Amino acid sequence: MAGMAAACSSGVMFRARELGSNGASLFQCRGLRPGENKKQGNPAPKCRKIKAMASTVSAPKRETDPKKRVVITGMGLVSVFGSDIDTFYNKLLEGESGISLIDRFDASKFPVQFAGQIRNFSSEGYIDGKNDRRLDDTWRYCLVGGKRALEDANLGTEVLEKMDKTKIGVLVGSGMGGISAFSAGVEALVQKGYKKITPFFIPYSITNMGSALLAIDTGLMGPNYSISTACATANYCFFSAANLIRRGEADIMVAGGTEAAITATGVSGFIACRALSQRNDEPHKASRPWDKNRDGFVMGEGSGVLIMESLESAMRRGANIIAEYLGGAITCDAHHMTDPRSDGLGVSSCITKSLQDAGVSPEEVNYVNAHATSTLAGDMAEFNAIKKVFKDTSELKMNGTKSMIGHGLGAAGGLEAIATIKAITTGWLHPTINQDNLESDVSIDTVPNVMKKHEVNVAISNSFGFGGHNSVVVFVPFTP
Repeated sequence: MAGMAAACSSGVMFRARELGSNGASLFQCRGLRPGENKKQGNPAPKCRKIKAMASTVSAPKRETDPKKRVVITGMGLVSVFGSDIDTFYNKLLEGESGISLIDRFDASKFPVQFAGQIRNFSSEGYIDGKNDRRLDDTWRYCLVGGKRALEDANLGTEVLEKMDKTKIGVLVGSGMGGISAFSAGVEALVQKGYKKITPFFIPYSITNMGSALLAIDTGLMGPNYSISTACATANYCFFSAANLIRRGEADIMVAGGTEAAITATGVSGFIACRALSQRNDEPHKASRPWDKNRDGFVMGEGSGVLIMESLESAMRRGANIIAEYLGGAITCDAHHMTDPRSDGLGVSSCITKSLQDAGVSPEEVNYVNAHATSTLAGDMAEFNAIKKVFKDTSELKMNGTKSMIGHGLGAAGGLEAIATIKAITTGWLHPTINQDNLESDVSIDTVPNVMKKHEVNVAISNSFGFGGHNSVVVFVPFTP
C-alpha cells in the first residue's frame, strides 16, 4: 500500500490540528467551530488499527482490448457558469468566482448567506413545460446535463433510434436527492395534512429518480440505477459505469452526479454541522483551499455528466473521442460518519488502487484535481495523503475547482471530471483562487490565482464523502 496520511473523508473540518511543540493536539469536535470547547466525556473516536501490507505485485499493464478500454465521447453540465462546457472552463481559467449572496430564499437571518447558486437556468429544448414546473431542480439539472452530454457525443434522438438501447445505460447519482420536493412535502403535511401531499412527493424525492427520468426521456434500456455516497457520488458512478462496460454489460453509459441543495433546508443542515465558511462580507473570497485563512466550505450545485463508451463502440460509430478513462478505485475509511481516519489509510490506498487499476505508476501522474473543499483539516489531510503516494512532486500540479464554483456535493466529482478532461484537452490548468497566504507545508504547486500552461500526462480526480467514502478516477489523453 501507499503510505498513510491524515485524510479527509468529506472535506469537513472535523479533525485534529497539531498545535504547539509538545506533540499535543486540540481536537475539533464534530459540530464545533474552531475555538469552541468539546464537552467532556465524548472523546474523539479512535481509528481501528489496520495493518497495511506492502504489495509485491506490480501495477498491471494498461488495457488494450478495445471492448474493455473506456473512452469519453461526450460531456454535459449545468453549473453556476451556465450549461456550455467551453464557457464553464473559460470562466475557470479566468479565475472568476461564481459565489454570491443567496437570493433563492431569504437567508438574511442565517449565519451563512452565500453559495454557488445557479441563476437564469433554462431547460428549454430539454424538458417539456409541464414536467419542468413539477420537477425538483436536482432532476432538472440531471436531465439537461445528461441530454447535453448525449448531444455532445452525437447521440441525439435520431441517432439513438437506430442503436441498440439495451446496451446503453444511465448511472447518475445524487448525494441529497430531491431535497426541495422532500421539504415541500413535509411542509404540506405539517401545515395542511396528508391529503395535501402531492403524488410526486416520493418519486421526486428519492435519489434514483435522475437516472430513471433520463432513461424514460431517452428510451435507454441498459443498466440503470443511482449511487449516493455523499460528495464522492459522481466518481463512484464513473467507476461503476466503467466496470459495466468492461464486463460487457453495456457499450455506453451516461454517468455522473447532480445536486440542488441550496435551499433553506440544505443550507441550514450544513450550518448545523458547522461546516460552512461564514465570510458573508466577501463571498467570492470564501472558498480558499490550502489558504491559512480558510474557514469552511461553500455550497454549490449543478450536474456533471460524461458519456463513457467502449473504444470498440466509439470506433464503430465514428465518435469523437475526447479522452480516456484508465481506471479508478473506491475505498471506505470504516471509521466515522464525518471524521476521516487519522492515519489516512483510506485516501492514500484509494489513490494507489486507482493507479493500479489504471496500469500507471505514481511517477506518470502530473496533475491532481483535488477534492480541496477549503476546510481547516480536510485540505491538509488530502495533501498529506497525496504526498504519501507521490514521492517526487516536482512536476506535479494540483488545483481546487471548488475555489470558484463551491462544493457541488453529489455533483462535485462530475463537474471536476469535466474540468480535469478540459485540462487534458486544452493544456491549461485553471487556477486555485484566493491563494493569499498558502499553508507553509504545502510543497506542491497549487496553480495559485493565475492559470498555468501544463501538458497533462496522467490526471487523477479525487472525491471524498461523509461516511468515509473515498473515490479516485484516472483520465489520460486518448491515443489509439
